[in-house]
Amino acid sequence: MHRPKSLKLSPRRSLEIEWDDGAVLDYPFRHLRDACPCATCKEKKRASDGKPANPLAILAPSETVPLSVAEVRPVGNYAYNIGFSDGHSSGLFTIEYLRQIGKPMPPP
Repeated sequence: MHRPKSLKLSPRRSLEIEWDDGAVLDYPFRHLRDACPCATCKEKKRASDGKPANPLAILAPSETVPLSVAEVRPVGNYAYNIGFSDGHSSGLFTIEYLRQIGKPMPPP
């Protein structure tokens, strides 16, 4: 299993992870938030599958500002807890899951 070597917040509004095999993957903040593996997020995704988005939805104040990562905390040797600027911080992103959802770095 590959392990993260370093994590850094990018000015492109993403988290960059350099892996021990030399790969550097990009995790845009919105992509990370949408991929949150917590039970609440999974339930919301399941409930909304197949339903059209509500074009008249009222936005919460936290949804009117750009999303960012507020903190990244290691959890043992197997995961990271990522807290977002919208107050959500209950997801544990396992190292295997992060490796799966990472995107190749965009060209400079």
